Amino acid sequence: MRLLMVVTSQATVGDSARRTGLWIEELAAPWFTFRDAGAQVTLASPKGGPAPTDPTGDAVLPVPAPVSRFHADRQAMSALAATHPLSAIDASSFDGLFFVGGIGPMWDLAHDAEAMALIQSAFASGKALAFICHGQAALVNARAPDGRPLVAGRTLTAFSRIEDEAAGLVGITPFVLEDRLRELGADYRCGPPDQPFVVRDGALLTGQNPASSEPLAQAMLALLRG
Repeated sequence: MRLLMVVTSQATVGDSARRTGLWIEELAAPWFTFRDAGAQVTLASPKGGPAPTDPTGDAVLPVPAPVSRFHADRQAMSALAATHPLSAIDASSFDGLFFVGGIGPMWDLAHDAEAMALIQSAFASGKALAFICHGQAALVNARAPDGRPLVAGRTLTAFSRIEDEAAGLVGITPFVLEDRLRELGADYRCGPPDQPFVVRDGALLTGQNPASSEPLAQAMLALLRG
């Protein structure tokens, strides 16, 4: 089984000096869920090379067990330091694509042409597609084969407006993800803040927040195993 994990290259909050990036738990928990299941995992980002991590996520205490394990794993840290550029990725080479969150994707993956092409190709071929937290930002400009927004009529979840408000992100990120997904015609669902919540709609799988990272990865494995 070959899986592609896509992460952000966005290291700052817009044009400010405030640092951001991917949310490390949302990478680490699925990474080991997949690796422990025997999958080959490739990391890719819009720019390639080292992928930034959000300092807020890095400072979470107590440190989630998968994060501690990731930091201690030479292969994992090497992959994070040398991600493949999305321009070099062929979606047909992978059994499934997993998009990691953090607020960085709100700036780059939401508009990245290579990311959209990968998503649209995978969707058209019925390939497993998973998105966690703010990773769903990569969906907002993606289109279905008929030209409609890919999320239109799809049941999904993402980081909720309530969670964005609690984290102080409303007005900081370019848009509120829940609001944008609803505007695009998605059947948005969510669970309680900070609790695991995963939605499957065919081959499209979505997780609401960092706590949903491992359950989402498990759901993806279950889909791929049939």
